[in-house]
Amino acid sequence: MNKITIIGSGSVGSTIAYTLTVNGICSEIVMIDINNEKALGEALDIRQGIPFCNPCSVYAGSYADAENSDIVIITSGIPRKAGQTRLELAQTNIDVLKGIIPEITRYAPDAVYLLVSNPVDILTYAFCKCSGIPEERIIGSGTILDTARLRSRLSEYYKISQNNVHAYVLGEHGDSSFIPWSLANISNVHIDDCPKSFSAGNTILPELDREEILEHVRKSGGRVIERKGATFYAVSISVCHICKCLLSGIDTTMTISTMMHGEYGIDDVCLSTLSVVGNKGIRSKVMLPLNDDEILKLRNSADKLKEIINATVI
Repeated sequence: MNKITIIGSGSVGSTIAYTLTVNGICSEIVMIDINNEKALGEALDIRQGIPFCNPCSVYAGSYADAENSDIVIITSGIPRKAGQTRLELAQTNIDVLKGIIPEITRYAPDAVYLLVSNPVDILTYAFCKCSGIPEERIIGSGTILDTARLRSRLSEYYKISQNNVHAYVLGEHGDSSFIPWSLANISNVHIDDCPKSFSAGNTILPELDREEILEHVRKSGGRVIERKGATFYAVSISVCHICKCLLSGIDTTMTISTMMHGEYGIDDVCLSTLSVVGNKGIRSKVMLPLNDDEILKLRNSADKLKEIINATVI
C-alpha cells in the first residue's frame, strides 16, 4: 500500500494523478487544492476510469487526509507565462509555498517531498530552509525533464531508441543549465564517435550541433507554452518516474535538485547533479568526473540561482 498526496490540482497536478493511476504506481492518491471543487472534479474524472486500471483510491481531501503519505508532490503556485522566465516567478511562489509548508508537514512529517512548481530549484531551497524536513527527503524535479528532452532529441538525431542514450543536463532547471558532453554516449559509444559508429552503408549521419541541442533543451518548455498554453505531459511522466523509483526496492540514479554541501565547490544552493534515489529519498550524490569547463558551468549555474535567492525573502 503506497500513498501519494498531490498539492495543486491544475494541469500538472491532475496529469500527475492520472499518470500515477494509469501506471499503477500507488494504491491511494489524495488531491488537495485551494479550489476544492476543481480537486473534486479531477479526482472524480480519474476515479471513473479506474475499473480499467490497477485498483487505486483517488479522492480530493484536506491536509489532514495527507496523514501517512509516502510521498507528497507539490505542484501549486502561479504557472509560467509565455516569455516569462522561471526565475521571475520566484517570490510569488515562495510565498505560496511558505503558506503550505506548516499545514502539510504537520500531517505528513515522514513523507518524501517532491517539489515540481517553478522555479523548482529556488522552491526546493526554500523548502529545505523552512520545513524542518531532513534534506534527504526533499527532492526537486530539477533537470530530470531537461535530461529527458536531451535524450529524446539525441534519439531523433541518431534515429535510435531513447533507452540507448545516456546523457545528462545539470545545473539550474532554466537558462543556465548545461550538458556535460564529456559524459554523453549512446550504447557506450562517446557522442563524438557516434556519426561514424552508427553510420549504415552509404548513410552518413550529420555531425552533432551541440549548440542547437542545448538551445532545443532550454527552449522546449517555452515553445510548448507558446503553442498550447502550458506544459504538463512530459513533466508528469518525469515526476511519476521519480515516484516509481522512490517506491521501488532498488536505488536509481537521476538528475534531481538537491541541497549542495561543497560538492564541486558549491554550497548552500539547490540545483541538479546526479543523485542516487531509493525508497527513503536521496541516498547519496554521484560525483561525476566532470572536466574543468563543466565544473565552471555548474558553478555559474549555482551563482545565478544564488543571485535570485539573495533577492528574495525566504
